[in-house]
Amino acid sequence: MSGAAEPGADPRLAAAADWFGGLQLRIVAAMEGLEREFGDVDPPREPGRFAIEPWSRTDAGGAPGGGGRMAMLRGRLFEKMGAHCSTVFGAFPPEFAKDIPGAAADPRFWAAGVSVIAHPWSPHVPTVHMNVRLVRTTKLWFGGGADLTPMLDARRVESDPDAVLFHAAMRAACARHPGVADADRFEAWCDEYFFLRHRNERRGIGGIFFDHLNSAGDSDNSAFDADFAFVRDVGDSFIAVYSDIVRRNASQPWSLREREEQCVRRGRYVEFNLLYDRGTIFGLKTGGNIASILSSMPPEARWP
Repeated sequence: MSGAAEPGADPRLAAAADWFGGLQLRIVAAMEGLEREFGDVDPPREPGRFAIEPWSRTDAGGAPGGGGRMAMLRGRLFEKMGAHCSTVFGAFPPEFAKDIPGAAADPRFWAAGVSVIAHPWSPHVPTVHMNVRLVRTTKLWFGGGADLTPMLDARRVESDPDAVLFHAAMRAACARHPGVADADRFEAWCDEYFFLRHRNERRGIGGIFFDHLNSAGDSDNSAFDADFAFVRDVGDSFIAVYSDIVRRNASQPWSLREREEQCVRRGRYVEFNLLYDRGTIFGLKTGGNIASILSSMPPEARWP
């Protein structure tokens, strides 16, 4: 290994970490803008602002291991939303290293990324998740994606306008990067990944999911610039399309029955994140910020 898992050893890593930090701040600005834009919600609530809290971690060996910024919003449109960025490094625990590409022989790693989860008040506004990340072991790859989870059964269909808009945005991002992104494969991967096996049902209506993205296939990822351009497009496309979806739905009235249905669907979300989500497992196994890792949990959920 060339030592690239050490912080600062590869300038591409620093540039990516800077971009992830900027993406987080642009998401914060866009969602706070939506909070201010809608003043007619029922019942009336004050527009929310993100509370931003830096955090740091110590690696298993006691050395500094990076950290990040946790950003949490509780407002008039979003009952709970997290938009977090992190840059962490160190060594994987031996029992975890064997499951990470390139880490079995050398457990050192570097990872940076942004993760977003939004739980709106309105049952008509779908929950959304987006994550983009870069991981360096003896190999170098990107991962991430975005997926939409409507809360009401009547809207959990591919023909729903929100689903059509979301899928079109993600497919367009893939189409702009031929040779890097395969929309059909990434959509199928999303459906396969975000699946509750114990219930034999999908978590939402899909989107895209990708991991171990290294178009060149070499350990140093000589196609880094092309891969990173696609990842940036996913982040930018997410801001645009989800803002549109919120605007389409935020003013619709909703009933207590629809709130009940929303809370039951949120229960399914909890089940997936605690049983299957790789990001949750990665964060816990690498000593990440617990509050940030578990912020994907909805503020209220029900199991009938």
